[in-house]
Amino acid sequence: MSTKSTIPSLLKIKDYITLIGTTIGIIALICGSFGTRDAVSLGFFLISITLGTDLIDGYIARKTGTVNDMGRELDSLSDSLTFGIVPAILSFQAFKTGTIYDFILVIGCVCFALGAVLRLARFNILEDPGYIGVPTPVSCLLIIGFFYTNYFHAFAYGGLTQPFFAITYFIVPFLLGFIGWLNITTYIKFGEKGKIVYYVFIVLAPLSPIFGLIGILNPNFIVSMTVAIIFLILFLLLLIWTVFHSFLLDLLAKGNDTKSD
Repeated sequence: MSTKSTIPSLLKIKDYITLIGTTIGIIALICGSFGTRDAVSLGFFLISITLGTDLIDGYIARKTGTVNDMGRELDSLSDSLTFGIVPAILSFQAFKTGTIYDFILVIGCVCFALGAVLRLARFNILEDPGYIGVPTPVSCLLIIGFFYTNYFHAFAYGGLTQPFFAITYFIVPFLLGFIGWLNITTYIKFGEKGKIVYYVFIVLAPLSPIFGLIGILNPNFIVSMTVAIIFLILFLLLLIWTVFHSFLLDLLAKGNDTKSD
């Protein structure tokens, strides 16, 4: 057997970072299988950490010049799990009610997961150096922000057994479906290398595990409400940015063209 086809010979340093993220994603999925709110919160906390591993493996690949086909496929498979399937399962466990409503929630979760998988599959076959549709880490960050907004608000008023706002249960299936559409739409585009995406990540991504850790430490009312408000603001800002990103870029481009004329 040729050594060129063995797994160790195909993997680079950055691929091991990807595998660490995949492992964390699998553990997050196992947390979601318990179905309790504290376990689901831990699951969201874990996938927020994979946002960091996703940034690190890409950075190492560019700096070391070790971009390869194996890594490209491995990264997409890992992202499908950690930023598509796992958030969908955690969302179902977090917002299920045990009623007929759950069938609608399932549809939303499926749309979210499929949006992530389809976006990554399309990304692999396109030669465009930019990004079409919202990158899956950004869509994952959106659902993390939405969950922790509700988690900390409920925790402030009654702890782990406090129900979320009733309207939240009606919003989340449509939000999941909408985010899934954001993944695959051609109306939203990012420039080459998606530098602005990395800037957003550098600012927002570290906050998720930090505040998620606060949730594990059973904060008091003031801390819980403060964190809930912070997550709500970040969620809304990120959602507005993703929805209007291309629209604003088009306006800026038209403005520059007008000035040049």
